[in-house]
Order: sequence, then C-alpha cells, then structure tokens
Amino acid sequence: MTEIKPRVLLSEDDPNLGRLLQEYLDAKGFVTELATNGKEGFDKFRKGSWDICLLDVMMPVKDGYTLAREIREINKEIPIVFLTAKSMKEDAIEGFNSGADDYITKPFSMEELLLRIKAILRRTKGSVANADQTEFTVGEYKFDSQRQMLEYGSKSQKLTSKESDLLRLLALHKNDVLDRSLALNTIWGDDSYFNSRSMDVYIAKLRKYLKEDPTVEIMNIHGKGFRLIAK
Repeated sequence: MTEIKPRVLLSEDDPNLGRLLQEYLDAKGFVTELATNGKEGFDKFRKGSWDICLLDVMMPVKDGYTLAREIREINKEIPIVFLTAKSMKEDAIEGFNSGADDYITKPFSMEELLLRIKAILRRTKGSVANADQTEFTVGEYKFDSQRQMLEYGSKSQKLTSKESDLLRLLALHKNDVLDRSLALNTIWGDDSYFNSRSMDVYIAKLRKYLKEDPTVEIMNIHGKGFRLIAK
C-alpha cells in the first residue's frame, strides 16, 4: 500500500540549511522539494501539489513576503510558515499580513519545526493525523485498504493495489477535492499525460465498484481533480 506523505515546499536560499532541512523532513516522513530563491519557489508552487510551504524571508530575486502574497493569490488555504533570522515585532506582523500561519526565528531546533508543522497540518487538513488510517466507511460500503477489500452487504470486491491506493486517497479526502496532481504523484510517481489517462481508467473502475449505493459518487472537478461524495 502506498504511504501518503505530506508534501512540503521549502524555499530557502542557504544551500547548507536547505539541504539539512530537506533531509531531516524527508527522514520524518515528508516529501520535501527545495527552492533556492523566491522565483524558483513560486515556479515550483504553481507546478506541484503541496500540503505546506516553508519560506525563508530574506531570499534573492523575490523575498518570502512577496512569495507568500503570490501563493495566497492562488491558494488561500495552504499553510505557510516563515523561516527567518529576523525577530522584530514589525517583521512578524508583516509576515502574518502577507499570509503566514506561523513564524519561526533562526536558529531553531529541527524538533520544534517538526512539531509546528504537524500541529498546523492537524488543524488544517489532518494530513499527518490520518496518514495511518486503513478502514473507511463510504456510504453503505466498508473499505479496508490494507486487505484491499471493498464490501457491500454480503458482496465483496478484491481491489488491485492501485485501485485500493486511489480509493484510499479519495476516502481520506471524502466530500473534499482530491487534487489530481497529488493523486498522480502519490500513486504513480509523476503527473505525466500517460499516467493521467491511466488514472482516469482506474476512476472509471472505482465508479463501477461503487454503483450499488446511489448516494455514493466520484465527481470530476474540472481543472482540479475528483471529489468522493458519500456519507
């Protein structure tokens, strides 16, 4: 079964600190991508799907405050944490005004940063808290992703690994939008055109398996992804 790992966009111009943070977070169960300036950070943000952004304030080309405002124009919900050597009250206020959820001053301990990230993700979307969940109720269906088994009354359907992984992602985001790129990167490893078409085939298979309960539906959300509608 594919483990769902929260995706972190880290924008930090100090290469040593950036690599250190990237290696630490990856070792703690995250998927971390490093950008070394604000422009690169914005380009990566637009092309990827992220659960949280860690932004250095003082960066070349584009500073963290500007980057945060540009990210907020695209996504008003994604958590943003500033990493900065500045500690003045005015700087903190500017950080929150530009869209930050939290603000941590260098030097900081890796453990403190990890705790703050986990706390923010628990508050915003439960990404860390639900990472180990394997049993789900989808309308009248019972789904066990570990056994790859979908049950409806006395009927049962054994799923393939990809069918199970995709249904688990949908169930984790039940009644919310599952981002297409997130699903592709999590299950297929990249969001290429070929993999995207392959995922559409698996979505069609899952719809067939779930057709017994008329209250359950996998909706296409144009330009975004899919939504599993179920009680």
